[in-house]
Amino acid sequence: MRTDLISDDVDGANPTAANPLLRVQGLRKYFPIQFGLLGRPSAYVRSVDGVSFDVAAGETLGIVGESGCGKSTTARVLIRLLKPDEGAMALDGQPIGAGGLSEREMRQQIQMVFQDSYASLNPRLTIEDSIAFGLRANGVRRALAQERAHEVLDMVGLRPAVFAQRYPHELSGGQRQRVNIARALALNPRIVILDEAVSALDKSVEAQVLNLLVELKERLNLTYIFISHDLNVVQYISDRVMVMYLGQAIEMGPVSQIYGDPKHPYTRGLLASRLPMDPRHRVSEPPLAGDPPNPINPPSGCRFRTRCPIAETVCAATQPMLLSGGRDHQVACHAQQPGSGHSLATAAA
Repeated sequence: MRTDLISDDVDGANPTAANPLLRVQGLRKYFPIQFGLLGRPSAYVRSVDGVSFDVAAGETLGIVGESGCGKSTTARVLIRLLKPDEGAMALDGQPIGAGGLSEREMRQQIQMVFQDSYASLNPRLTIEDSIAFGLRANGVRRALAQERAHEVLDMVGLRPAVFAQRYPHELSGGQRQRVNIARALALNPRIVILDEAVSALDKSVEAQVLNLLVELKERLNLTYIFISHDLNVVQYISDRVMVMYLGQAIEMGPVSQIYGDPKHPYTRGLLASRLPMDPRHRVSEPPLAGDPPNPINPPSGCRFRTRCPIAETVCAATQPMLLSGGRDHQVACHAQQPGSGHSLATAAA
């Protein structure tokens, strides 16, 4: 029996930025949609196309972008609900798969909370049994699993005496999401992936759950990957932000720089699309014109160029790389890269 599954020691090795807790390199996931001769795929949806990023221990990485940009697929590939076509992942320096950590070992350290709080729970299991299920599957005795279930229920603000024997349909949406958070915490993970975890809640409950997540992160020394379409929520909870467009990361950096000094035209358009609090400052024209291109056959070069107000010939000819824009701020835009050939770019050093 793995008694460490119910241990309170979650500090780990405390990796630095040079040695991140999670390293993702060249992650790709294509979905075949057309089949040709002999059933071989002839067309793919390029849902995640070469995404790389690091997550340091104790930080929150926010991932934002329009619907269909690949945020949720990235999360499912990270947790191995979907098998990646290409790419490598390492957890605290240990590769996942290929002779390194097994998926079972990885899932003891990385857990996920989904958007639909009701569909995430088995309606035939009590709350106590839902939380204890993962522990039981990892060999923890029933009594210890139930004890741990009560412990994490108390952590998320649900009294075990009241909620442990209830069923999901007897709880509100906010309470069910607290149960899902408790279930994710039961194995003492080091990383929790939150995929639109608060977007289905009303604003008052959303604020309570966000504050709970902040409190749990500090208390348990957790690391979050927080995925959301709500730019204000991401700004509140994140330390760094990765902006995705059509399956690729196009800008990444500290939250203060992404929101205070965005470099990519797409990021600027996203931030400008937020509704103002003052009705006198209404948005009269859409900050982003047009629809995202077809992910089956994306544009050449920069994928945003068909909607970009500053696109030039070089944008169609060459795909921009995600390069440093200073102070750990990375951007994939020819206009921001010296010597790229774009008229707005500075001369090469």
